[in-house]
Amino acid sequence: MALYAIGDPHLSLSSGKPMDVFGGGWTGYVDKLRAGFEGVGPEDTVVLCGDLSWGMSLEEAREDFAFLDALPGGRKLLLKGNHDYWWTTAAKMGRFFQENGFTTLDILHNNCHLYGEAALCGTRGWFYEEERGEHSAKIFNRELIRLEASLRAAGEREKLCFLHYPPLFQSWRCQEIIDLLERFGVTLCCYGHLHGGSHRLAVTGRQGAVDYRLVAADYIGFRPVRIL
Repeated sequence: MALYAIGDPHLSLSSGKPMDVFGGGWTGYVDKLRAGFEGVGPEDTVVLCGDLSWGMSLEEAREDFAFLDALPGGRKLLLKGNHDYWWTTAAKMGRFFQENGFTTLDILHNNCHLYGEAALCGTRGWFYEEERGEHSAKIFNRELIRLEASLRAAGEREKLCFLHYPPLFQSWRCQEIIDLLERFGVTLCCYGHLHGGSHRLAVTGRQGAVDYRLVAADYIGFRPVRIL
């Protein structure tokens, strides 16, 4: 039983926004994802760090969920990304997955999931490109609350954190999120969101007490990274 992480598959099997139009590494990316998951076993867990589908609703994203559900891996934990416009309440998503027979999909949001003796925690996070107006401040504060709730739910277990947005980037730091990670003793933080030329500006490796890893699909060759 292994633990993997990958972010930003940006699936668009029925919504007409395939990433192939960007060329380069994105050409044929659906086939690359399918091939990349071949090393994942039936009992393994995969955390998907946001930007999963371009669908604007659960119905529009149905084919993308079916694709993810059919990939190898007995459990796939989904985080919200900034382009996951289909995201709704946990109850509605859970019911939709159940009604459509998507048995491997679950949500990592305001909660944590166990992996052996470790706890898998996470939320969408925050990024420097977001403005700090009054409305944005409310969203940011909600993200802090969600992350703390997820970390608290882990109790005294070892904590691995998964975000969509990077908590630090080049010379920028989201200190409030970093403080939470360090206060709760998080050992590893995986994140996505960064593409193309932004890859070279990502922070990877140990910073303070936390090991940071970029797992955006185009950065890791569309092959999930084995974490444990």
